[in-house]
Amino acid sequence: MAPRPSPTLRQRRLGVELRRMREQAGLGSSELARLLGIAPAQITQIETAKSGISVDRLYSIADSCMCTNEPLVSALAEIITDRRKSSWWEEYQGILSSQVLDIAELEEHATALSCFALAFIPGLLQTRPYATALFTQTLLPLPQLEVDHRTAFRLRRQQVIRSGATPCSVFMYEAALRSHVGGRPVLLDQLSSLLEDSEHPGISIRIVPFDAAVFPIPSQDLAYMAGPVPELDTVQVDQVDSSRLVDSPAQLGLYRAALARLSSSALSESASRDFISSVMKEMQGRDD
Repeated sequence: MAPRPSPTLRQRRLGVELRRMREQAGLGSSELARLLGIAPAQITQIETAKSGISVDRLYSIADSCMCTNEPLVSALAEIITDRRKSSWWEEYQGILSSQVLDIAELEEHATALSCFALAFIPGLLQTRPYATALFTQTLLPLPQLEVDHRTAFRLRRQQVIRSGATPCSVFMYEAALRSHVGGRPVLLDQLSSLLEDSEHPGISIRIVPFDAAVFPIPSQDLAYMAGPVPELDTVQVDQVDSSRLVDSPAQLGLYRAALARLSSSALSESASRDFISSVMKEMQGRDD
């Protein structure tokens, strides 16, 4: 399968990290180009991901910048070699947005995932009826075919955590358990699925109840995707009609701190299972 014509987020990240490497070395584009024996325009093309590079060129750049961070350089080399590999999400090229495909790629290569859900069950744990209901109830109605594509893509993404290859820690605000997406039967089925997922050895589900002693809680859903090295961590922050991807070291630190606050205030895994069960019993007892 042909690669996407535009660079993926990981490929753009390669360029960003190479620019940071050059700037930390105190080198200008022209000076690095002279050390490498190439035109200055090539440095710009590499750093903006408009031009690919070989692994040998990567190591030449690292040497010229006197970069001694071997784990980072090795991780960047892996991005280069992965460029030639096809992946399952490429099947959705031209069907879903490139940003959605980028998120799946980041999840696939993450060493660990952590997320916070404010109002709805996070996508990596949604059942098919719940996901379909969410996509059906968007502010701007979607064609049924697009709903089907988005639902199928979301369920396929879940394999990254259900396979056990990537540990996933989920924090959910109590409101996410009580949002009646798709009606009571759909929500009860979803909560039952959460209880099953909570027993999975690679999935941690912890609830932040309304009366938890944590303030402020994040105002948006977020997902922290840990890379093979901390420099390649990425955070996805949900917005009304899209997602914002964050990779600056300062902002990454803020989101790590936010997740640490949630961890200190959320219920334990066992207490969270009991809490989910109590919400289910409460809903089952209603007449509406």
